[in-house]
Amino acid sequence: MTLRLISHPCSLPSASPYRLVDAQNRELVWANAFLDAQSIRQLSLRSLRAYGYDLLHLARWLQHTRHSLQHLTESLLIGYVRCQLDHEPKPAASTINHRLGVLRCLYRFHYAREIPGGRSHFQRAYTTRSALGYGRSHHRIATGLRLRQPRCLVVPLSAEQVAAFWKSFRTFRDLAIVALMLLDGLRSCEVLQLQLADLSLSEAQLCVLGKGNKKRILPLPAETIEVLQNYLRWERPATNSTSLFVCWKGRHRTLPMTTAGLRSLFRQHRLSSHIPQANPHRFRHTFGSDMVRAGISLPALMHLMGHTQIRTTLRYVQLAPQDVWREYARAVAQQVHLSSSVTS
Repeated sequence: MTLRLISHPCSLPSASPYRLVDAQNRELVWANAFLDAQSIRQLSLRSLRAYGYDLLHLARWLQHTRHSLQHLTESLLIGYVRCQLDHEPKPAASTINHRLGVLRCLYRFHYAREIPGGRSHFQRAYTTRSALGYGRSHHRIATGLRLRQPRCLVVPLSAEQVAAFWKSFRTFRDLAIVALMLLDGLRSCEVLQLQLADLSLSEAQLCVLGKGNKKRILPLPAETIEVLQNYLRWERPATNSTSLFVCWKGRHRTLPMTTAGLRSLFRQHRLSSHIPQANPHRFRHTFGSDMVRAGISLPALMHLMGHTQIRTTLRYVQLAPQDVWREYARAVAQQVHLSSSVTS
């Protein structure tokens, strides 16, 4: 029996448009009821789609191993994780942890309790403090199997790399997209969701719909305003679409720009500019690093980047190697200056 995830727009606004079905298009009730509940919670379509694929992966494993959701234990989850680790290509630890998190939410949704331990118990104690490292520490107990995730350090692009990538563009639309990522720190999904009504060029500001359907107002620098005005004046085709960025040539002309289209755009310019590191996330990270170097406060950067926790902002603010050496040289020079003052 082949299982798959389909997109099926429903007449009921409270129902999830993503449904798990078998080969005969019969719905998996236990999975779709959970998706409908997440839709009622007002999760974004992107989150519902991610939940749907996680449930699809779980349903296929349950079908293959002849297990049932009702009889799941932490011991059985070892086999679920082992199956993923032994499969090629091996998913990232963050992907496996997300699937386990969705599975635990699913189990609580149906049975109103945590997954029992079985023969194996994953329980550990850990200490947590505030994101800035101050305040009283709290001792907590974490239950459930979870993989250790390596800490990823994303190095921002250099000024030379940004300039080379910028020169590879020939249209105002593409320049505006990169400018919004580089000078305002927008995510790729936020760029694609922008509407014409979100622009307020006269007031030099932009309304952005971020994760969790949270809106934030961002300032627009003069360079971005100029590029956006040129795009709207000369390149954007006449269309009934309210999306800011639309396709301006080909068979998809006048239609809203898609994730695949944006991915293809960056792929082409990475090849032409010979900057393989250039991608939307790297531009967003470059924005955060540049703001910190300019002396912006962390709460202000947190708002600009649309983070809900300061801890997330701190992960983005990583010192590049050249920053470390520059600070080191400054500290050594200051130390030598103090030493010479004492001896004199």
